[in-house]
Parts: sequence; structure tokens; C-alpha cells
Amino acid sequence: MWSIVRKDLAIERRTGEMLSSLLLLALLVVLLFAFSLEPERLRGAEFVAGILWTTLLLAGTLALNRSFVLEREAGAWTALALCPLDRGSIYLGKTIANLIFLLVAAVLLLPLLALFLGTTGIAPSWLLPASIVLGTAGFAAVGTLFSAMASRTRAREVLLPLLSFPILAPLLIAAARTTAAGLVGEPLEHVSAWLVLLGAFDLVFLTAGWLTFDYVLEE
Repeated sequence: MWSIVRKDLAIERRTGEMLSSLLLLALLVVLLFAFSLEPERLRGAEFVAGILWTTLLLAGTLALNRSFVLEREAGAWTALALCPLDRGSIYLGKTIANLIFLLVAAVLLLPLLALFLGTTGIAPSWLLPASIVLGTAGFAAVGTLFSAMASRTRAREVLLPLLSFPILAPLLIAAARTTAAGLVGEPLEHVSAWLVLLGAFDLVFLTAGWLTFDYVLEE
């Protein structure tokens, strides 16, 4: 599993392909919001959280599309399937690598949002990093699984969002709500149900991906 993570991180360190495309598209989306909407509407914590997760969804989907493309283009898909380790470990390795990319993007996006949107009344608490980690973990779990499914098709750029967006809807709502609470230091009691939803979502889809990835590789 960790060899898969090291391999993907080493490739990204040499090429910068996934992270650069993710950050570039994210920056364009943030600029679009910043210059197309009234500044007063952009400064609330709820709006900042919504823009953050909308941006991560759009840019992250583009980046996750590339998750298995290198193996396909290099003819390494068969070698990956014949790798002498549990197929679920391949999925977990890919998911961890994608999670790292999404976390880096989220950490870089937050200061950009504060800079361009001119947020006010921000008092971050521990809920902010917790919501970002839980939200990106669920996103990576779903995106990695469906990226593997879509990588066999010619229309993978269209198929991945069609498959993942409906399933990711509850995750994004919960992540945006807890992120907004974390930005203003809202008490845990107000968003505890949303945090439980995030944790349950991550657990369900990480387990589902781990159990079904064997069939995904064989198809």
C-alpha cells in the first residue's frame, strides 16, 4: 500500500501534473466568484465554506480523473492487477495519495479565499481542520473508486462527475456546514450530527472501495 503512495507522490513530484492542474482550476473558480458576486455576500463564513467545497469538487474531480490514467497509458494496468498484494491495498494506496493532493489544495485555497473575498468575523477552531480532513477523505475515497471504473471508458471526463456528484452531495453539505462552523468557532454541539455524518460517510465508502476494488480491477 505504501509503495503505491510513494510511487504516486514521486511521479507528482517530478511532473506536478495533478496538483498544478488542480490548483490552477481552483484559482480560476475562486476568481470567478470573487469578481462576479457582490463583495458583501462573499464575506460570511457560510459562503466561504460553500465556495471552498465547490471549488474543491470541481478542481478535484479534474485531478482525480488522472488517478489511473498513467497506468492505462503506460500499459501498467495488468501489472497493477498482478501485483502480489491485496487489491484493496492498491485502492487504499491510491486513495491516500489523492487525499494528500486534496489536502494540499485545501490548505492553499483557504488563504486565497481570505485574500480575494475579504472575509470578516473569522475565528477558526479545531473544527476547521477536522472538517477539511474528513471531507477530503470521503471525496478521495469516492473519487478514487469511480476514477478506476471510468478510466476504461473514452468518456471518463464526463462519466466520473456523473457517477460521483450525486453520491458526494451529502458529504459536501456536511463538510460545508462543519467548515463554516469551524471558521467562526461555533460550538461542537451545533454540528456534532454533521461530523458524525462525515465520519460515517468516510467509513462506509473506504470500506466499500476496499472490498470491491478486486472486481474493479478484473473488469
